[in-house]
Formats: sequence, structure tokens, C-alpha cells
Amino acid sequence: MKQKPKGVNTICTHVGEVKDEQFKGAVSPIYMASSYAFEDVDVKRYPRYFNTPNQEALSKKIAALEHTEGALIFGSGMAAISHAIMAFLSAGDHIVLQQTLYGGTYNFAVSQFDKYGISYSFTTGWTAADFEKEVRSNTKVIYIETPSNPLLTITDMAAVAELSKKHGLVSMIDNTFASPINQNPADFGIDIVIHSATKYMGGHSDICAGAIAASQEHIDKIWQSSICFGGSLSDQTVWLLERSLKTMALRVKAQNENALKMAQYLEDHDNIDVVYYPGLTSHADYELAKSQMSGFGGMMSFELHESTDPSDFMKALQLVKPSMSLAGVESTMLLPVKTSHSLMSPEDRQKQGIKDGLIRFSVGIEEIEDLIEDIEQALAQVKPKSVFA
Repeated sequence: MKQKPKGVNTICTHVGEVKDEQFKGAVSPIYMASSYAFEDVDVKRYPRYFNTPNQEALSKKIAALEHTEGALIFGSGMAAISHAIMAFLSAGDHIVLQQTLYGGTYNFAVSQFDKYGISYSFTTGWTAADFEKEVRSNTKVIYIETPSNPLLTITDMAAVAELSKKHGLVSMIDNTFASPINQNPADFGIDIVIHSATKYMGGHSDICAGAIAASQEHIDKIWQSSICFGGSLSDQTVWLLERSLKTMALRVKAQNENALKMAQYLEDHDNIDVVYYPGLTSHADYELAKSQMSGFGGMMSFELHESTDPSDFMKALQLVKPSMSLAGVESTMLLPVKTSHSLMSPEDRQKQGIKDGLIRFSVGIEEIEDLIEDIEQALAQVKPKSVFA
């Protein structure tokens, strides 16, 4: 009899466990060995080959969460991004990248591709038509990010996947902001799904990791180059990541709920000029987001009234932490111009619409009333000066 598909919390908790056959412990044992037998074994295991017991098991959990055949885990989100891209590009090839993009990915493209003889184009928007305009005869990869960092633009995944197949291209997505709980790009035809597992997969601001999920054919191709680049993850962190994934669905659903309430509160606030959150009906791509996401996520960004200094505002916060990174159980804010997108030139940030005063807000699991109270007291301390003063 065909088994009923497991629920997401069951997958998070049970798929990809390492069975403790000796002591019958309730959690996966951790195998810290960096040296394994090579004689009379089915698998020659080595950490850099992504096949230690803990690495192998965790990859199964991530593949199950992303509805793919296989997965690999890496030492950081940028390791996952760079390994995925470089596995499919050679000198003379071309890649099309979405205009609204994580600053680290943007910097990787502009600082590294030229030295490898790889050409690239950034789109002027994020519709399928914007991507098709940039496709050339030597294009091999289309790379998207939705929702995007930090402006939460939404890209039509099915349309990009169809365009990629039309031209025989490999489609890739950074799915970090959504997490596998809110969005499964493989279901829309995207070939390769990438995560900074530091974020929602880790969820506690205490590990650094990356992940790639794809068909086994694509995973095998990425593996061939990745064993040379050497971006594998230590088994100590692999074990911590597996532990964190057990509660990911619970955490993300709580963050979804908080973020929607927070976005609605901020949108109605006199001291906030604009809020970027795909769960707001005022968002330009709300209907598209609703059609391809099961939850709108815990990430948003907003702009204070121009007379309010964003740095002073964040320094006045008492509960929300002014902190780099995102997606922990604790709420954090940062200025992209000083952190995630600081390596971009002011001109390139302007092209993306990233203003110097833009604040990126990662909403945690605290009580929403406490978060609102904290923002209110901070705004009261840095209240905009009246033009009549």
C-alpha cells in the first residue's frame, strides 16, 4: 500500500535521523571521525566528500523538505551559492542574475566572474520578460531570489522555470527568505534550490551553514566540483543543524504570524513611510506571492520618516536587537547599506531601490505586543522634528 506523505513537522523531526543502534538514544548520535576505513566497506567516507553518517542523513532531511531527490550541505550560504553556480559555468559561459539580490551574491558575481572568463547580466526587473531580454546564445544559468533581500520583491518561479526549459538553461533560486516551510521552488519547476542554512534552518543565530537541494543528476554534478572546492560542513555543526531543523516548521509559522501583524502595524504608523512585505495586500506582488507561498515569511523592510535617523532609532531599541544576519528566534534589525549590501556601490544600491535609511527587520517569536511596545518607545525617543519647530 502506498504510504501517505508525511507532514512537514514529521519530516522535520524524523526524516534523516541517524539511528542509534547501540544505545537506542532518541536523537542522532554524532560521528566526529575524519578518518574512516576504506577496505571492505560499501562507502569510502570522508568529510570533504559530503558523506559522513551525519552529513548524509541531514542531506536526506533537507531533500525531503524541499521535495527534491538529493541535497548537499556546506560551510556557509555563500559556499552553497558559489558551489552551485560554478558547477554549471565555464570560461565563455554567461549567467543571468536577478536585479534585486543579496549583496553577497552580487559581490561574488562582480568580483569573481571576470577572472574566470564568465560573463553576466543583471536584469532591469524581476519578471520573466526581464530575464528573457538578457538571455544570450552562451547563457547557461538563470539565478533568482524570491522573496528578495532586502526589498521582498517576488519573482514568478513557474514562469522563470518555463523560460529556462525553453532555452535549455539551469534555473537556480536563493530560497533563504522563504524557507522550505513557506515555499518549495522545485514544485514550480526550478532546478536548484539554495539556502543559507545559517538562517531559518538554523534558526538560533549560533551556526553557519549552507544547503543545496536538487535532482540527483544536478546534485551529482555539483558534488563533482564541490569535492575539489572543499566547502563541506563539520559534523559538529551538521548535528546542531539537524537539531534545529526539528523545530523549523514551528518557528517559521510563529514568525509568519508575527510578521504579518507587525507589517500591518508599521504600515499604519505615522512615522513609517513605506513597508515592504509580501503579505500586505498593498504589496505590488501580493497576488503572486499568495499563489506560490504557503506563508509570507518573517522578513520585511521599512523606511522611517526621512527626518528620523535610522541608526538612532535602532540604538533606542531595548528588545529588538540591532544585529547582523537574520531568521533567529529573536527579532533583529539592520541597515543593509552598512551590512548585507555594504559591498555594493551607492549607485548599484540606488538601482535596486535600497535607500541609505532602509531598515531590514527579521521578526522573531516574541509576543507581538512586546515588539510593538519596543518600537513605540524607540520612536518616541527619536521622534521626527516638526517642520514648524
